[in-house]
Amino acid sequence: MSRPVITLTTDFGQMDGYVGAMKGVILGICPQAEMVDISHQIQPQAVQQAAYVLSTAAPYFPPGTVHLVVVDPGVGSARRPVAVETERASFVGPDNGVFGLALVQDPARRAVHLTETRYHMQPISATFHGRDIFAPAAAHLACGVAVADMGEVLALSELVELAISAPHPQPGGGWQCTVLHVDRFGNLITNFRLPSPRQGLRVGVGGQWIQEITRTFADVEPGKLVAYAGSSGYLEVAVREGSAADVLAMGAGDPVEIEVTL
Repeated sequence: MSRPVITLTTDFGQMDGYVGAMKGVILGICPQAEMVDISHQIQPQAVQQAAYVLSTAAPYFPPGTVHLVVVDPGVGSARRPVAVETERASFVGPDNGVFGLALVQDPARRAVHLTETRYHMQPISATFHGRDIFAPAAAHLACGVAVADMGEVLALSELVELAISAPHPQPGGGWQCTVLHVDRFGNLITNFRLPSPRQGLRVGVGGQWIQEITRTFADVEPGKLVAYAGSSGYLEVAVREGSAADVLAMGAGDPVEIEVTL
């Protein structure tokens, strides 16, 4: 029988004991759980970045995986701790939209407010719900507790939506887009999913124009800007063997223009 899988995505980094404490809670409840770290290097309170990173990894885990996400600028406030069930997985974390991009690919079919205190650690810290609410909830789900038993059922329409704007169509047939995420290589990942075919488009970034969408970095010379379809399907802008974020002085939320040239 396969072991239950729990993934962890946080903004805790590795310097402190926060991730270790959550893993300790999980192992105390569900010792057979196999834990996989997606990332603990999310920028502090960067819900949009966490949503993107989670969405690029979650589809590749086996059915029944529990995805635990703790990027929680509203900890201790009135924001709800939730569990969301889909056809393939469960998601546990704050109701702040952090599951939004993953749920586009694998839609929610049930959600609960994590109000059932027997599935919490006691006492509950006002500042560390990752340890006291989310980790135990994920562990109980992985070891067979039903989502519906974890608390009050929520209408799916009540879940907080992720505040990421969609690309805006422009009168000339192009789109006004934004940078969704900057990865560790300095590649700018936009919120624009490239159509197929991809010919006849040019990309405006940082006052410069990239005249075509290419297949990969090697299609341009070292040090040159390149636009391409990233592994997650979004339009990305890079500098071959360099950092587009540094060269263009751009980051998350900055504008990107796409024009139709045909």
